[in-house]
Amino acid sequence: MVKHFLTFILILCAFTGIRAQTADEIVNKYIDAIGGKDKIAQIKTLHTESTVDAMGNEGPSTITVLNNKGYRLETEINGQKIIQVFTDKGGWSVNPMMGATTPQALPDEMYKQSKEAIDIGGALFNYADKGNKVELIGKEAGAYKLKVTNPDSVVTTYYIDSATHFNTKITRSASMMGQTMEVSYTFSDFRKTDFGNVYPFSTEINYGDQFSITSKVNKIQINTDVDPKIFDMPKS
Repeated sequence: MVKHFLTFILILCAFTGIRAQTADEIVNKYIDAIGGKDKIAQIKTLHTESTVDAMGNEGPSTITVLNNKGYRLETEINGQKIIQVFTDKGGWSVNPMMGATTPQALPDEMYKQSKEAIDIGGALFNYADKGNKVELIGKEAGAYKLKVTNPDSVVTTYYIDSATHFNTKITRSASMMGQTMEVSYTFSDFRKTDFGNVYPFSTEINYGDQFSITSKVNKIQINTDVDPKIFDMPKS
């Protein structure tokens, strides 16, 4: 009986090791596919200029990221400017479409769900050093599904294409407008930048199948100067 039990434990440990190794292999192939560890580690700032389509309404949008310090999104729709900012300390937003015409601090839960936006490398890059846990949970429509749990217990599912090893989709639960919904980001039109890394030039964000937003990158700049003050919350 004891011998059988020990055999079972050894098999279980071996299986767990294989799964962990497989997850690491997928992550490593993903990192290689988008430019490699050395190239990604060299990116200190990122700035994109895009065109956004929100339910048939188009407008310009910019994203500016100072690695691990700040993220600022500005989008203009129908003459109204929406701003969303995350830093390593907190977040704030201005959203006149939701009745917030002055800067408002983000609730702690919303901040925790999205603060990884300040990390240019993303949750999978050096994930163990960041305290993230990565598990391979299956395969769907030609993509490996990786469950990523961060130190704040926020769970995100990453879909890594088995052929290209690009990250084609992520999903997570989010609290919006007083309700919890699944938000998915679908990435496509992957291109190599002048810097040498690969970036998705098209993103579709789906909010619980209630509405969606598409964004197409027109211009991308890497390692240009960024003034940290743009992430400071203005005083009302």
